[in-house]
Amino acid sequence: MAFICEPGQTRETPEPGGLHTLRATPKTIHWGYFDASIAPVLRVKSGDLIRAEAITHHAGDAPELMMDEGVTAIFNGVPESDRNPGVHIMTGPIYVEGAEPGDMLEVRYLSMTPRCAYGSNLAANWGYLYKEFGEKERVTIYELDANVQTASALYAYDFPGKYLVPGTVTHCPVCDREPALKGIRVPARPHLGTAGVAPDVSGRVSTIPPGVHGGNIDNWRIGAGSTMYYPVQVDGALFSIGDPHVSQGDGEISGTAIEASLNVMFQLIVRKDFNFSSPLLESPKYWMTHGFNEDLNAAMREASINMLTLLNEHVGLSKVDAYSLISVASDFAVTQVVDGRQGCHARIPRSIFPPKGGAVGL
Repeated sequence: MAFICEPGQTRETPEPGGLHTLRATPKTIHWGYFDASIAPVLRVKSGDLIRAEAITHHAGDAPELMMDEGVTAIFNGVPESDRNPGVHIMTGPIYVEGAEPGDMLEVRYLSMTPRCAYGSNLAANWGYLYKEFGEKERVTIYELDANVQTASALYAYDFPGKYLVPGTVTHCPVCDREPALKGIRVPARPHLGTAGVAPDVSGRVSTIPPGVHGGNIDNWRIGAGSTMYYPVQVDGALFSIGDPHVSQGDGEISGTAIEASLNVMFQLIVRKDFNFSSPLLESPKYWMTHGFNEDLNAAMREASINMLTLLNEHVGLSKVDAYSLISVASDFAVTQVVDGRQGCHARIPRSIFPPKGGAVGL
């Protein structure tokens, strides 16, 4: 297999090239969409490193804590009419030289650092149990302790009305703040909820549903130390990042994670030596395939088929052997149920395979 490496070893890949810095400004972000027709804001070579800012569209839930001068400039600089059809602030797109349809874009996420020490969770109108709470929306503001990598609730308030406009700024001094989750600490899991390449379609594609291009996958394991592989759809890939989170559980059941802006370091590598039909995740311990569908059963079936393909076509197992292995060694989980197109993922431990050159072609 060309791209799986034995745990503890490294692949042969290009040496790091140039180092680029991409700040998030009204001119370097696109709000709520992927679009193959928009001009790239940065051009890089395969192997280059990028330091980029990912801004949460929920910074307005606690503007005095989550909005600095740069974030404020974006909120003021992009009119509400141009924040559609999705909701996420996307930094990019980045044009990767040599990337063509049929290639894979390998994205090595190297570090993710919170921009501010605060994040917001909204129990939203698109949340899974919205009606169970009388169709009331509630914001919980979390404070991050970088020393122990945990987040604790600072306060909560009921959102006035219905959260409909992406980037709504709530002036919470007029809200009734309440204590919340006293004594509870949530492990920090900084990651990107949304990232991906431009789909090969005409016009804007919403950032809300996940798909073959990546998008709003909302898998909390897409953090520092992990690598994503995205099928390239258009020349240059046109890669963008957004929807940064400090932490999230599988399911993202209230509709959001702890939404918080992140500074992200990653490396982009064009891979022409293999292809895969959907976004593929390599974490330090696991391989993960994804499935997306409005029907959660269909999403799980797609994740299963993708894992079967991984083991058969890229690891070298027969389909019958791969099917047995999936049943006894793979874990399936619901990635999210709140993005319209629901997500499921399958993970298999990398440690169960023999060393390179053994019976399985790793």
